[in-house]
Amino acid sequence: MSKALLRYIRLSPTKARLVAREVQGMNAELALASLEFTPNKAAKIIAKVIASAVANGGYEPQSVIVKSCRVDAGPVLRRFMPRARGRATPIRKPTSHILVEVAMASKEKKMKKEGK
Repeated sequence: MSKALLRYIRLSPTKARLVAREVQGMNAELALASLEFTPNKAAKIIAKVIASAVANGGYEPQSVIVKSCRVDAGPVLRRFMPRARGRATPIRKPTSHILVEVAMASKEKKMKKEGK
């Protein structure tokens, strides 16, 4: 099993989690192919993290599955926008930490069979 962690990415965790839930349990090659055609900022970033996790383990994308894809909230950048009558409105710019774990597909199938 290998993993990759991307920290402090300027992306809302709630938006990134929508994409992360789609690729959990998928074959890594299939996940990368589907993320390539997903029109989100999060899809491009998560695809890079999956590719990094596969490379960290020295695996081929066909032989591994995405065991877990987790998106945690990072620190929030707080800015202010000037408004009418001398007031200001706060603007939150959230960041995320993305953790992807990949494992060999054959080992996962054996573990599931033993559990039954």
